[in-house]
Amino acid sequence: MRGRKEVQSGDAEAALRTLTSALALAKDDAEITRWMGIAAQNLGDHAGAADCFQRALDALPDDADLHIGLGVALYRTGRENDGLAHLQRACELAPDSAAAWYNLAEGLWPLDHANAVVEALQRALAIDPSNVRARVGLARAQAGIGRIDAAVSDLRELLRRRPDCAEAWLALADLKTVVFDEQDVRSLERSLANRAFSPDMRIRFEFVLAHALEDQGDYARAFDLLEHANAAQRKRVKRNAAGEHERVEAILRVFAEPVACAPDTELGHEVIFIASLPRSGSTLVEQILASHPEVEGANEIKDVGRVVESETRRRFSSFPLWVPDATAQDWQRLGREYLECTARWREHKPRFTDKNLLNWTLAGAALSMLPAARVVIVRRDPLETCLGCYRQWFDQGAEFSYDLDEMADMYIGFWRLTRFWLEKFPDRVFDLEYETLVAEPETTIRRLLDFCGLPFAPACLAFHRTERTVLSTPSAAQVRQPLRRDTARAHHYGDRLEPLRRRLRAAGLMHEPR
Repeated sequence: MRGRKEVQSGDAEAALRTLTSALALAKDDAEITRWMGIAAQNLGDHAGAADCFQRALDALPDDADLHIGLGVALYRTGRENDGLAHLQRACELAPDSAAAWYNLAEGLWPLDHANAVVEALQRALAIDPSNVRARVGLARAQAGIGRIDAAVSDLRELLRRRPDCAEAWLALADLKTVVFDEQDVRSLERSLANRAFSPDMRIRFEFVLAHALEDQGDYARAFDLLEHANAAQRKRVKRNAAGEHERVEAILRVFAEPVACAPDTELGHEVIFIASLPRSGSTLVEQILASHPEVEGANEIKDVGRVVESETRRRFSSFPLWVPDATAQDWQRLGREYLECTARWREHKPRFTDKNLLNWTLAGAALSMLPAARVVIVRRDPLETCLGCYRQWFDQGAEFSYDLDEMADMYIGFWRLTRFWLEKFPDRVFDLEYETLVAEPETTIRRLLDFCGLPFAPACLAFHRTERTVLSTPSAAQVRQPLRRDTARAHHYGDRLEPLRRRLRAAGLMHEPR
């Protein structure tokens, strides 16, 4: 079938055209519909893929691959529980399928079922020991539950056998606790000499090699690699920088005017939102709060964004333009919807953290729908934040980080908006500076807990000993260690960061040099 060959060759757009024409002649053909779903999924149209997979499943209800496809598509559209049910069904139908167990692990991971994730990945590897994605996934899962040594050991063994495995190198670098040596540098250089690498794979290797060169003190060459890798990655991602800037400006304009609020002043007392840019210490702050006996750490959940997006679609508008029209009852309805979506995080403890990269833009909406919630803004030195993002390869969600000028724009927007929230909601928003936390941990942690209405708990000072799952962020292993004061890196790069310094100084975010 021509459409299937086009999907397999990577031309999903052509495949979709071919399959649409074929389906017009055979509208009930389950195989055509299946491949249309795969093509739609490859193009990022997960809602369209879900529709195709569901229609194909109506004809082939016991097809495990269709359940996998539908499960992944539903997960990508925010319907995790529905997606998980299909992934579990795939494992029941095909217990000897490594793909089924691997995808089940992917579906379980965001729901904080760490032990089940490990078990599913082990099942996948028992079936197919050569499954690299499952082996790297298992190492990341081990890091997430605190088994750092096991994660390092497994990744090192994989690299011994597969020195060109970019996913394993990235997973090792993301631990942030591994120091790369000269042999690692040579191995990475040999891998980069492979002309058969795809552009995406080459970019990943360059990020890791830059990390390794830093560890060897070769900062000049490390920065050259970062510039090359980031420039290449920036060309590969789509980003509407002007639109993102205008959205921040619109939020500032709209929330500067009086906005209705849910009338139940106790609504949302369970929630502690953490708002920050990447590489600012938000995972550390969540680990500290989640060490408290009354607080569950929910990691990077997306529910507040989904609630706002759902309301946006319902109103046929865009956020925040509909905010002035929202009544107190509307906000209360949205607050209750959010609490219903997040109920699983209150099954064992009365409070929970919500840490998401969009929270700094949605804090006004969150506090309007949940008047008793608290927002903790976590910020780090602007130069270190921008450099930290620039040094990190992100799977998705941080497209602004691949250009230092765009990174400066993002930090400036973050600063303006978070200062606005502090002024507008002084009793509900807390400003936490990473450097102050590191310098004065007990004083800062006591202030943080007091702001959240929590009694002091000594476990919050020994946060690195807390046993909990930390999702696969670049800080998953770091928060298993005591606070460190040697994390600043900008001084190593001297004049290479001068254009960034000038941007931040012009915005009033850095002092002029003396």
